[in-house]
Amino acid sequence: MTNQMPPPPSLGCRSQPILKQRGQREVFCGLTGIIWLHRKIQDAFFLVVGSRTCAHLLQSAAGVMIFAEPRFGTAILEESDLAGLNDAHAELDRTVAELLERRPDIRQLFLVGSCPSEVIKLDLSRAAERMTQAYAPKVRVLEYSGSGIETTFTQGEDACLAAMVPVLPETDAQELMVVGALPDVVEDQMLGLLSDLGIGPVRVLPARNIDSDTAVGPNTVFALTQPFLGDTHAALERRGARHIAAPFPFGEEGTTAWLRALAREFGVSDETFDAVTEAPRRRARQAVAQAAEPLSGNSVFFFPDSQLEIPLARFLTRECGMSAIEVGSPYIHDGIHGPDLELLPAGPQLSEGQDVDLQLDRCREASPDLTVCGLGLANPLEAEGLSTKWAIELVFTPVHFYEQAGDLASLFARPLRRKSILGVAAE
Repeated sequence: MTNQMPPPPSLGCRSQPILKQRGQREVFCGLTGIIWLHRKIQDAFFLVVGSRTCAHLLQSAAGVMIFAEPRFGTAILEESDLAGLNDAHAELDRTVAELLERRPDIRQLFLVGSCPSEVIKLDLSRAAERMTQAYAPKVRVLEYSGSGIETTFTQGEDACLAAMVPVLPETDAQELMVVGALPDVVEDQMLGLLSDLGIGPVRVLPARNIDSDTAVGPNTVFALTQPFLGDTHAALERRGARHIAAPFPFGEEGTTAWLRALAREFGVSDETFDAVTEAPRRRARQAVAQAAEPLSGNSVFFFPDSQLEIPLARFLTRECGMSAIEVGSPYIHDGIHGPDLELLPAGPQLSEGQDVDLQLDRCREASPDLTVCGLGLANPLEAEGLSTKWAIELVFTPVHFYEQAGDLASLFARPLRRKSILGVAAE
């Protein structure tokens, strides 16, 4: 098969200086991760220990009506809890007992910390240990922080998966673990490709239920599907697993590079690789070429939000014909983002962290054709005449691997197409 992948840039961005700023930030709450995790882990329940504001946030983000039975809820901290007038641990024990009695289908219970619970120093780690002893082996209780005080919103998933790693069973088997929550249909596509390549056994974290065979040990190799899993990456390495570094599977190029890294690890021949990937690669290239037509020749500016910014910038510049002015990310982890930085053509300013006022000034001066940012900045920038794309939409929408490559390009093209239509109407 003729290799249609764009040639690598003469100079990538991996060794480029990074602008690091630590000022006022515009971030979304880490509790948001529950919205996709509760759908993914089908025997789990996420109990947020927080305020009524936390409850309203989750209900609004999920679009759940009050009579629905989702797999998440909030143990409300009242004023008396915050003032220390009640025994918060006793109240939490009572709430959990009532929950498990009413919902016998729960096999995994996550106690999720919030800003209020962390402010009053409620020790959810001790509570999880106590509850595990009380409810094991029927229910496993874990805890993690979803607080938005110091984190960006995708770190909620990272914290959740990192909490799961220490309790995974030990194994000496040579296995591949694919790490990162994907929609079931996308995960099935990925597993089908890996099976056709002869790669296996394949385990997934997070698994859909507690009875899966997901285990970890010194012969485990793992690949990430999400670029925001720094803590999970470190936790797996502490268990002896080895990371397969690769560009992330966004677009045709990223998916092919991700699969090829795994194929090399498992000794898959080039002939087999080409035979398995030729048709989906061709479909992905055609879909991207059609969807990306409004993007070609335009510029893009990334505010730090989801930690997807670097692989998405690589996708837009190399597959959609855009030029990147600035690529900001909350955190840049060389072991995770390095392969994408090598492919990202030199030129854009790389920035880590944020001083939002200074970054807004740079964005206004650059006047990009498309600005990728959080919800809090999108409307003000739109009022100033800039076209924006909500970063959070790129997390909630299936965008990984070949079959979603065209949809990914369409998400970025939509604001420019809308602006073009409105401009014509105004004339």
